[in-house]
Amino acid sequence: MKTTVKEQLRIAEARLARYYKAEDAILSGQSYEVEGLKLTRANLKDVQNMIASLEKKISALNTQLKGRARFRLITPGW
Repeated sequence: MKTTVKEQLRIAEARLARYYKAEDAILSGQSYEVEGLKLTRANLKDVQNMIASLEKKISALNTQLKGRARFRLITPGW
């Protein structure tokens, strides 16, 4: 099933919102210790990497929707 750019953008924005919530939860102390064993429910670095990735994807999808190219054409000045 092929999704449209608008649908991909909607999905990416929804995922990004969930990752922001996850990051906030982790920063609020989502780790705990039981009998000397420290447990963490999620890895902050992984979540932050996904946030950066989703932000880039959303930017690229927005650029696609606006019809702008993702490259520059440089003409030699002969």
